[in-house]
Amino acid sequence: MQTINSALLEPKPPITSEPFLVIENLTKAYPTAGDDYVVLDGINLTVNEGEFVCLIGHSGCGKSTLLDMVSGFREPTTGEVRLRNQRITKPGPDRMVVFQNYSLLPWMTAFENIYLGVHSVWPDKPRAEKEKIANDHLALVGLTEAAHKKPGQLSGGMKQRVCIARALALRPQVLVLDEPFGALDPITREELQEELLKIWMEYRVTVLMITHDIDEALLLSDRLVMMTNGPAAKIGEVLTIPFARPRDRTHVMEDPKYYELRNYALDFLYHRFAHDDVE
Repeated sequence: MQTINSALLEPKPPITSEPFLVIENLTKAYPTAGDDYVVLDGINLTVNEGEFVCLIGHSGCGKSTLLDMVSGFREPTTGEVRLRNQRITKPGPDRMVVFQNYSLLPWMTAFENIYLGVHSVWPDKPRAEKEKIANDHLALVGLTEAAHKKPGQLSGGMKQRVCIARALALRPQVLVLDEPFGALDPITREELQEELLKIWMEYRVTVLMITHDIDEALLLSDRLVMMTNGPAAKIGEVLTIPFARPRDRTHVMEDPKYYELRNYALDFLYHRFAHDDVE
């Protein structure tokens, strides 16, 4: 059993002048022939504005279901999700999602995919202004030269850059990332992690990100939410990540606290809540 400095475990919700994103007493269950199948049970989490929060847990613990309810794609069975004290009941441009599978329209260029999103949210803006927003965000992710290429002509990393640019172009209050780098090779994954950190430092958009990579979570996040196994998954523990920003990968990995946190998270996932515990 690993031990950890108690200061790195969250003893209470983070202090904030007013709630930003609040998940309160949330459960999600699906009816079956017998008893309801409970996916999530009693989820409570408060996220500060501008915070970067990662969720980690084994497959089937309801991470994507939870973020679907933040995004408005699904409704809770009980409880609620609130953004700036407004209950979330449907999708909206204030919460943009980046999926693992890119979700780009294959017949449109990188520029056109971003422009379409901008136009759908701000149809009355002048065309020149919408084009500038699209081009500025392509430049933000280093894809100006690929603006007129279609997804089939782009690498996986480039496609995910387009998705991130499209999401940020709409100026969301919350950016939801559902394991966005999971399908990429390790080198590209590290490059995009660094790029995401730089973009986040500039925009300070609130981020909720699913990952299965503990090292990724420790590099990127302010807090790491560790889920218990499903069914009826809960938030097991929340780790506060103490590394100063801006972060450098080498410096983070040289910090003794890095291995303390990493070993604690590994113990949580692979001993205390090993996936084999659930049939």
